[in-house]
Amino acid sequence: MSSPIERRSGGPGRRQLLLGGGAAALAALSACAGPGLPGPGTPGPAALSGPAGAVELTWLGQSAFRIVSPGGKVIVTDPWLRTNPLTPPAFKQLEVFGRLDVLLVSHGHFDHMADAVALAQHYQVALRAPGDLAQSLATLGLLPAAQLPRMNKGGSVTPVPGITVTAVRAEHSSIYVFRNPLTGKDETQPGGEPLGWIITLENGFRIYHAGDTAVFGDMRLIGERYRPHLALVPIGGNFTMDPDDAAWAVKELIRPAAVIPMHYGANPLARGTAQAFVEAMGASPVRVIVAVPGAPMRF
Repeated sequence: MSSPIERRSGGPGRRQLLLGGGAAALAALSACAGPGLPGPGTPGPAALSGPAGAVELTWLGQSAFRIVSPGGKVIVTDPWLRTNPLTPPAFKQLEVFGRLDVLLVSHGHFDHMADAVALAQHYQVALRAPGDLAQSLATLGLLPAAQLPRMNKGGSVTPVPGITVTAVRAEHSSIYVFRNPLTGKDETQPGGEPLGWIITLENGFRIYHAGDTAVFGDMRLIGERYRPHLALVPIGGNFTMDPDDAAWAVKELIRPAAVIPMHYGANPLARGTAQAFVEAMGASPVRVIVAVPGAPMRF
């Protein structure tokens, strides 16, 4: 199985280790070394492994992830898949997921919800998004109201037994562009306010999906309140944090056990790179994992 690599720090041959936290879920994060950043499209050799009840996470490009919980629940975030240049061909076929239990969209921009409605229809699953974006989708008749349960920042829900999802703040914008079939023209619809997500799995493992965001002070609150084991943060710049800002936010505010950079490489205006993020993280105790699209990681 191809897998991502992790950052090494503290000199040649030294691996970046996880620090404390005390949560049982941290035991599922094991240290393993990689030789450095892989070349384009080349999976690195490092792997993450854990005890029974492991979490599997696969980056699908931009902010799209497939998460398989210890109980076998499948979670998909921000699904821009079929036209995403980073998404592996296999994942451009929406039926590849087999099942879909939780579908999360952080905001209304195309590169985060391009395939969300199609996935919701195919798997007959609820689409969870900013409340006003859900209202727009319902008003447009794209999904029935039953598949568009409304929620907002600060709200926590249990969409399926054992999985808790909490909507938190993101500093960005959100609109939804709808192609009107009657006129053939694009129409801009309200998209609500953007969100990040805290995803808590059956074994207590917590993932912070930051969505699209700039740095904001309440990231410290998110880190202190939810203590994520793994953070997924945008680094592309222009639309979101760049590598330097993202690294500062991770080190000084969020302070997770491990971090995966996302939202880079798919848009020429988002010029941030994983290499720049790794360098900006320096000798931080936060473990940096550079994901390869389509390569599953285990925690």
